[in-house]
Amino acid sequence: MTSEAAEITLMIDSRDFREPQPGESSYAPLIAAAKAGDSEAFERLIVFFHRKVLTTAWRLLGNEEDARDAAQEAFLRAFKYLRTFKSDQDFSGWLYRIVVNACRDLARKDRHREHTTSIDALTEGSSIESIPSEDDQEAAAIRSQNMAMISQALNTLSDKERAALVLRDLEGLSTEEVARILGSSQATVRSQISSARTKIKLYHERITRRGWRS
Repeated sequence: MTSEAAEITLMIDSRDFREPQPGESSYAPLIAAAKAGDSEAFERLIVFFHRKVLTTAWRLLGNEEDARDAAQEAFLRAFKYLRTFKSDQDFSGWLYRIVVNACRDLARKDRHREHTTSIDALTEGSSIESIPSEDDQEAAAIRSQNMAMISQALNTLSDKERAALVLRDLEGLSTEEVARILGSSQATVRSQISSARTKIKLYHERITRRGWRS
C-alpha cells in the first residue's frame, strides 16, 4: 500500500461519519483548501461525501465488501487528481464519475462475487429499545423481500445499464448529469434507462408469477 493509500485509509477508518449538519453544506472553500495541500480540508470532504460515495458504490456493486473497497479507491483517486478539478465544475458530478470508474475497475477484477443486497436495506439500523410489533415485523419482512428482489433484478442489467439506472432513478440525477458523468449522450442514457427499467419489470413479473423465494 502506498503512503497516499495508507493516509486515505486512516482518514476513513478514524472518522465517525455522519450527514453534514445545517450550515455545513458549502464545501467550495474545503475544495480550494484541499487543492492547496490542506489534508484536514480533504478529510472533511471525506466526511461530507462518504455516505454518498459508499451508497453509490453499494448500489453499483451490490455488496458491502466491494463497495467499501471501491469507496476507498474513489477517495484515493479524488485525492490524487484533485488538482485537476476546476472551480467551475460540479464537484459532486466529478466525484460521481470517479466512483463509477472505480466500481467498473473493481467489477472487472472480481466478477465471481455474488451481488447481495443494497445499502438501503442495511443502513436503517435498529435498537433493542424499539422491538417491532407483529405487524411491523411483517412489514419489515415484506420490505426486506422486496429489497432482495430489487437487488437481484439489478444483477440482470449490463454494467452501463446499471450505472445509468442507479444514477438516474436511485441517486436522483438528471439525464443530462448522468450523461456527463458516464461520458455518454443523453439519448444513449435514455435508451439504457429504458432498457434497464424494462428488464427489471420483466424480472419482477417473472418472479411474481413463480413465487418469490429469497
